[in-house]
Amino acid sequence: MKNKTLSILLIAFVLVLSACRANISRNGDGTLTVETTVSQRELQEAINASIADPLITELNISLQSGYVLVTGQRQRLNDASKTDSLSFRLDLAVNNGQLTATISNALLDNKPIEQNRIDHWNGTIANRIGNISTKKPNSQLQSVHVTPEAVTMNWLVSK
Repeated sequence: MKNKTLSILLIAFVLVLSACRANISRNGDGTLTVETTVSQRELQEAINASIADPLITELNISLQSGYVLVTGQRQRLNDASKTDSLSFRLDLAVNNGQLTATISNALLDNKPIEQNRIDHWNGTIANRIGNISTKKPNSQLQSVHVTPEAVTMNWLVSK
């Protein structure tokens, strides 16, 4: 009993440190269901860090029902006084207990962004957002929901 209580307190402490909100409930089999909420600000920071392009400025996200709309400006490499608009749709989903990110309609100056860059961003964004919401190695993502208010993820944490 003492170990179970300690585990619950440790998980709660880790989630509090990660800055996202969490609701924790115990299941009949001893596992935990953890619902974490990632704010728009946390999500924007994760996406900005994932893209990691110093020429991108004014990166903004808008939470929609079911997806995230990302917009911004990118300075031109050969002329910093000029900028191009950047936009893409970001869908979050679950695959085999892991968070996935899928970028679509990615445009820079109304031209499609290269697929290899999008593939890299997809993986990096999924990892960063997943790391915001859980730090427990024995957790498995069950679902993810994007609403205009926040991104909510439900995790199953085993012993």
